[in-house]
Amino acid sequence: TRISEESHLKPKPMIEIGGKPILWHIMKTYSAHGINEFVICLGYRGYMIKEYFANYFLHTSDVTFDMSDNTIEVHQNAAEPWKVTLVDTGDGSMTGGRLKRVAKYLGDEDFCFTYGDGLSDVNISELVRFHKEQGSLATVTAVQPPGRFGLLDVQGDKIVEFNEKPLGDGGWINGGYFVLSPKVIERIEEDATSWESEPLKGLAADGELTVFKHKGFWQPMDTLRDKNQLEELWDVGKAP
Repeated sequence: TRISEESHLKPKPMIEIGGKPILWHIMKTYSAHGINEFVICLGYRGYMIKEYFANYFLHTSDVTFDMSDNTIEVHQNAAEPWKVTLVDTGDGSMTGGRLKRVAKYLGDEDFCFTYGDGLSDVNISELVRFHKEQGSLATVTAVQPPGRFGLLDVQGDKIVEFNEKPLGDGGWINGGYFVLSPKVIERIEEDATSWESEPLKGLAADGELTVFKHKGFWQPMDTLRDKNQLEELWDVGKAP
């Protein structure tokens, strides 16, 4: 059963693991590798993500409200070295359309791109270094989950065919952690463009999609079972 009830009430990246939104866990992964500037694509109930960051200290610190003079004292003020740009990319936009909508905030350097519904201990620093070495327009992190996903046709360090989610057999799949050249945005036509369809398939066909193979932890959060597994890892102190 997909976690539809909770994601109906809030954006999926705001579903909590260990009392923190999965978005927070993803950002912590990047921050651990020195990446602290984020552009977040907002869709369904995106205002909830804006409110989370606007009131971040309320979520992470003890506070005292003095009602007599309307002052707030923040205790153990937990700050992050993050600069976060939140962009409304429309409720109905597909993944490619969302990326195209935030292009003006990305600058002219290569950037990291990921989804908001999965966690991994992928070495972001190594991923970026590998991407630069390969010199391709795009690098995707490939992972090997138990086998309910689709396949990437991998030859050496190149992906020659991109097939998203047919019946999987435990081969390599799209793990959702990308490093991209801004030039890839030219391959996205409109809001209805899925990043996983023509853009990625075209990059693969042109020999411009490199694969970074990750054999460590990777866990999506598509089902209640997935969420419970992540919660268990957090509870026993084994979160990556």
